[in-house]
Amino acid sequence: MSVTTRYAALLRGINVGGNKKLPMAELRTVIEALGHRDVRTYLQSGNAVFTSDSDDEQAVADALEKAIAERFGFTVDCLVRDGTYLRRVADACPFPAASLEAKQLHVTFFSEQVGPERFAEIDPAAYLPEEFRLGERALYLYAPEGLGRSKLAEALSRPRVLKGIVATSRNWNTVTKLVELTGA
Repeated sequence: MSVTTRYAALLRGINVGGNKKLPMAELRTVIEALGHRDVRTYLQSGNAVFTSDSDDEQAVADALEKAIAERFGFTVDCLVRDGTYLRRVADACPFPAASLEAKQLHVTFFSEQVGPERFAEIDPAAYLPEEFRLGERALYLYAPEGLGRSKLAEALSRPRVLKGIVATSRNWNTVTKLVELTGA
């Protein structure tokens, strides 16, 4: 019996400021060439959803990274997460998402589970009213003035804090849309 899984691929750092241009139509073609089906992209910032016969999200991500590098000549970190995981992330949000503007709430997805020790150098009180909470391979960020003005987001994304892991952020609208598109 074959297993089919609905995934979201979260590509890090494409189509930002003219760097690593990756047209979504071409991304869909790359994903389909890997044998995945029902491929859709969302926005221009590197979100794709698709159905796969693989139940190994890391193997799917690795194959996608390799295919992008071969096709476009640059490397892109990819996180692949199934719809069930995305639903859990949305349901576990520690902030009142329904009463916030989407620009105020973000989720940073990590390639692995991280603990609070990784963020020990960050004094949460120094950044109030901004706040963050850790979740399942994710970090929730409440930034009342948006990500672009967030001093806490800057501190959380320092290379020494994120060393050794892949991290990519999405605003709350994108998170909920990916939950919807993966059918979870």
